[in-house]
Amino acid sequence: MSVTYNIAIDGPAGAGKSTIARAVAAKLGFVYVDTGAMYRAMAVYFLRKGIAREDEAGISEACKDIRIDIRYENGVQHVILNGEDVSGIIRTEEAGNMASACSVYGAVRQKLLNLQQNLAKTSNVIMDGRDIGTCVLPDAQTKIYLTASVRVRALRRYKELAEKGQERSLDEIEQDIRERDYRDTHREIAPLKQAEDAVYIDSSDMTIAQVIGAIIGAAAERGCPAPAQE
Repeated sequence: MSVTYNIAIDGPAGAGKSTIARAVAAKLGFVYVDTGAMYRAMAVYFLRKGIAREDEAGISEACKDIRIDIRYENGVQHVILNGEDVSGIIRTEEAGNMASACSVYGAVRQKLLNLQQNLAKTSNVIMDGRDIGTCVLPDAQTKIYLTASVRVRALRRYKELAEKGQERSLDEIEQDIRERDYRDTHREIAPLKQAEDAVYIDSSDMTIAQVIGAIIGAAAERGCPAPAQE
């Protein structure tokens, strides 16, 4: 019997998985493992090396030279790529698109799989990604499939970029999301899909607080330890 409790959140790009997972982790006192940030860190490495997203052989070879760590300082997650804190540069659209494209390769996925699974064995964790409940943590006690309509996800991303002073067409963002959805659901290795025992949550018309409440409620029904006292 597992001595740790794991929550897996899967869903498409722009569904708010990272924001929600961080908040749930804080309320439950769990460790939040941002798997998307790990893939983005690898993408930054490939981009810096000038490796094309279509170059599977080059990407697979480069994986051997990558080391990624996750550290927490004052409750803030830091993503470390070969000793460099890249937390501030992994959230660009370029890194996101590269991460989505290269995540289809087996060498990339295997590089991160062992680290993610070891973390789950040693701590109560909540992880979000595309294949957490189906592949990375198939025995997670609580699995969530979090989604929203393409338009709503595009609007969220548009507002996020606007707040950072970055101008992008809403239609362009929506097209990017549709393309990423297609890649994620049609890739040969670990495609995005809802685990059979996952709770389906469509957040299109929900507030962040409502989504957090729904996930904590679902976890409580499945034996999750009580939230940490504030």
